[in-house]
Amino acid sequence: MSKTAVITGAGSGLGQSTAVKLAEKGINIVVVDISEGGGQETVDLVKQAGADAFFVKADVSKVEEVKNYVGQAVEKYGTIDYFFNNAGISGSGKHFLETEMDEINQIVGINMLGALYGMHYVTDVMVKNGGGSIVNTSSSAGVIGQSTVVTYSATKHGIVGMTKSMVAEYAKDGLRVNAVAPGPTETPMVKKYFEDNPEMKESAEQGIPQKRLGTSDEVAELVTFLLTSDAQYINGEVIRIDGGFTNTK
Repeated sequence: MSKTAVITGAGSGLGQSTAVKLAEKGINIVVVDISEGGGQETVDLVKQAGADAFFVKADVSKVEEVKNYVGQAVEKYGTIDYFFNNAGISGSGKHFLETEMDEINQIVGINMLGALYGMHYVTDVMVKNGGGSIVNTSSSAGVIGQSTVVTYSATKHGIVGMTKSMVAEYAKDGLRVNAVAPGPTETPMVKKYFEDNPEMKESAEQGIPQKRLGTSDEVAELVTFLLTSDAQYINGEVIRIDGGFTNTK
């Protein structure tokens, strides 16, 4: 019987690349995104890779929309085996004291509350069905401090705490929860951030020992491994994938 994965933020970047890699393993994909165009593009790519998929439009900061994508996944496929809890935004890149409260609320709503809501409803399904595997998207800004991303960094540090605490509570029920902490990566979100803050791209590249940004496919390889591999004793880990960026801090 085919396995099923739910991926938030699946319309582009890390989510889309991971959807394709999981599809190549024959895993059904529930594509969740705020963008209909990006979501449908991912569905097409998944089907081209040989797996089934459908799209659910959702603003993950709204609890009813999270309940809806989880419910639709269970209705269509019966259960959820894998969850890539990935949707997020970076914010404008302004210094903290110049950041409007509306932006702070938006970042926290999507990155932190959206991740918690998804974790809550997906874990409920997984525990009732004997377990499952979850990967949360943190960031290099979730393991070190970085300028111009105070709110974003707060949410990504929160993802680390969520990951570890979920394991403390639910590993006994068959749940595995890990997190990835990508450094600057060539995704549409990061591209937009660097377009708005051009001086930051050169600074980022110079600060990475490998002297380049990561790629979505490289992160997707790690996510796929953590979700699906036979390494079932990896639990509660936060794995950095940043070309050595945070190793030098």
